[in-house]
Amino acid sequence: MESPILDRPKLSNDHAALQKTKRDVHLQCRHCGLPIPSGPWTWAAQDFCCSGCEAAYGLITGSGLGAYYEMARERRLNPAGEGARRERLQWFDDPDFLAKYARRSSDCRFSIRLALSGIHCAACVWLLEKLPQLVPGVNAARVAWAQSTIDLEWNTNATQLSRIAEVLNNLGYSPNPINEDSTRKAGQRENREQLIRLGVAGAAAGNNMLIAAALYLGMFSGMAGEIEQLLRLASAFVGVISLAWPGRIFLTGAIAALRTRTPHMDLPLALGLFLGTLGSIANAVRGVGEVYFDSISVLIFVLLLGRWIQSRQQRSAADAIDLLSRLTPRWTLRRTDDRFVEVPVALLRVDDIVQVRAGETIPFDGIVVTGCGFVDESVLTGESVALAKQVGDQVAAGTQNLRSALEIRALAVGIQTRIGRVAALVEDAARSKPKIVQWADRIGGQFVVIVMIIALLTLLYWSWFEPSHAIDRTMALLIVACPCALAMATPLAIAVALAQAARHRILIKGGDVLQRLSGTGTVWLDKTGTLTRGQMQMIDWYGDEKVQPIVAAIQSQSAHPIAIAMARDLSNLSAREAAFQSQIASVEQTSLGGIQAVYAGKIVQIGHRHFVENARAHGLDRFAEQVSRWLADGVTPVYVAVDRDVVAVAGVCDPLRADVQQSLDEIRRMGWSVGILSGDHRQIVAQVAKQLTIPANLANGELMPEDKVRLVQRGCENQTVVMIGDGVNDSAALAAASVGIAVRGGAETSLAAAPVYFAQEGLRDMVRLIRLARTTMRTIRWNFAASLSYNVLAVGLAATGHISPLLAAVLMPISSLSVVCISLMLPRDWSIDIPG
Repeated sequence: MESPILDRPKLSNDHAALQKTKRDVHLQCRHCGLPIPSGPWTWAAQDFCCSGCEAAYGLITGSGLGAYYEMARERRLNPAGEGARRERLQWFDDPDFLAKYARRSSDCRFSIRLALSGIHCAACVWLLEKLPQLVPGVNAARVAWAQSTIDLEWNTNATQLSRIAEVLNNLGYSPNPINEDSTRKAGQRENREQLIRLGVAGAAAGNNMLIAAALYLGMFSGMAGEIEQLLRLASAFVGVISLAWPGRIFLTGAIAALRTRTPHMDLPLALGLFLGTLGSIANAVRGVGEVYFDSISVLIFVLLLGRWIQSRQQRSAADAIDLLSRLTPRWTLRRTDDRFVEVPVALLRVDDIVQVRAGETIPFDGIVVTGCGFVDESVLTGESVALAKQVGDQVAAGTQNLRSALEIRALAVGIQTRIGRVAALVEDAARSKPKIVQWADRIGGQFVVIVMIIALLTLLYWSWFEPSHAIDRTMALLIVACPCALAMATPLAIAVALAQAARHRILIKGGDVLQRLSGTGTVWLDKTGTLTRGQMQMIDWYGDEKVQPIVAAIQSQSAHPIAIAMARDLSNLSAREAAFQSQIASVEQTSLGGIQAVYAGKIVQIGHRHFVENARAHGLDRFAEQVSRWLADGVTPVYVAVDRDVVAVAGVCDPLRADVQQSLDEIRRMGWSVGILSGDHRQIVAQVAKQLTIPANLANGELMPEDKVRLVQRGCENQTVVMIGDGVNDSAALAAASVGIAVRGGAETSLAAAPVYFAQEGLRDMVRLIRLARTTMRTIRWNFAASLSYNVLAVGLAATGHISPLLAAVLMPISSLSVVCISLMLPRDWSIDIPG
């Protein structure tokens, strides 16, 4: 059953209504359509209301423009294009539309994301998220204010999407399907509209202030009565324009609140502005009493300015973290009639075949049909290991082809790809509201109800004891008690913090991160690429030196950091390596920590101890003493086996980053414990922990991914746990932690598992982030204290008659400005560099 309160008045186009229109047409002027006044005179058999309309009608029809009246008549039968609007909304139920833009979760449950115009502030978000209470059948509505979008879930057995779209349109938020760049264009259009409203409000405020200055000066120097009355009427004219055009967004919010019976934050403000305007108009026309048009115009301008600043900060933060949309290419080469033609990726379909050249990004999930090469999958795994791909192997969208060209057949495109699902996860997390923002929303709604009750009691009290001041004091209370500052206090501070962090290349998905990091807990660190540089170096060799050129030749075909280091540090053997290159075949990079190839009919294996052991190699004990010395010094052993006989071992190490010690000391000074979770050898982890003064009980090595998850989850039971890493082994732990942080060395898509991404190397950003979190929470507390203190004090003074409407109009924007200023003056000392 649909809610009648949301329906606009519907016009009937049935036969009876048309017949009534025909019966009534002789009572209307044939030119202007207005009723013909009754009287002893008639104009052309009562076809016109006056001689002017008769003359205009003759001029128009005589010029051959009689069709104008047919169009005017049609507009009267169907005002504002109601039929066209309804016809457009019916497309939302079209099966092709739903197939393209909506997602089906069951037989009758669908979800969709729509772009909305007209989202101005947190109050709009609040109202739109009440949609499930307004339209039976809507299961969920989540608004992304910064993107001007809404995510809807609905049951088609209970309601249709066109009905939901009609309700949104009736509330003043025009819905549109999202296509490529639609969100960006909607944001630009909304920004232009905000600036136009702001400009008109500023002009109205400036002109009214000039008129007010003239009136105030006239009080002291004397002014003719007719001049004073003219200025008062001029002020009224400008004030009405200010309220009717730029200020109508407050009226729209209040009307929507009344329709939906929800305590919208615009309700007391709009009521105060409306009553103030009506009272001022009455006083201006009567020529007695105060007029407040200057204060009302300034109030509207300042409120719009605060909303524009808040909206700009929100969009800035959203743009800064919009990375996933750029991970797949916009154009690719698709096979068409035995040739490859460049086409937009958006046009690709399942089973299309594309050519991906060396260095290009793969546009979809698919299977290799021609060619072989290496693919960098760090975009999904966070591990810089290029995997060999040949015909029949699967590849994923967003990964990079490193070597030769590949022809790939599409298995999944767009949102159905792995990277598409990753993007959805990131966007869902970004739209989630921090608990502190949800709490502020609840406080704001309760405050609106309290203010309306106090306003009613104030009106009743003063109407009984002093009726002449009842309206003025009620109006003053409604104006001064608008909870806009309270509503802006938290989201504005968070938006500013996210934008500041983005400018320092710290990308944060949501305000919950700042709330969690403002306290203390445990920081778990991956070793490779986080504590260390992630740039391996081969520092020693022990065993048969004759295999060195073979090892160099094989390692040169891998993109693994250890392989790159060994191939580079054995570069003095490049001439001999080239001689062996042609004899190497069947190079296979595995995920077990090694590489295998065939040389002159012999199997050569290079890699971690577990890798050669799993390959049933023997002879490891011959190198046990040397390996023990290396492990004690933090050096990683890499074994070389020929036909499953270990013949040599190389010592490879990854030096610590220069800033690690200073950063960890600062983190500990801020009250956090620090530990290591690594898959590397226990002795190496222990050596690194010793260098960094990390307690032995917090240095964990030889961990499998599930071991890291278990340790992280155990800690999350009673404290905040931060996990910092960059590899595939870290992704599950990043997702399980209270706050997961992906560092440079993985890819930007680490945001899928972690709500924070450091685009710069090292741990300096961890120190900065903790400082930013604490600074932001301190700013939020200041904002709450300022706005709540103001509202409590102002409401008390207004209710007792100590604040006039004029003073209320001056004080009200000051409270919002104070919150804006406190938020925008967020201290920059959180970003001070760390020594080292």
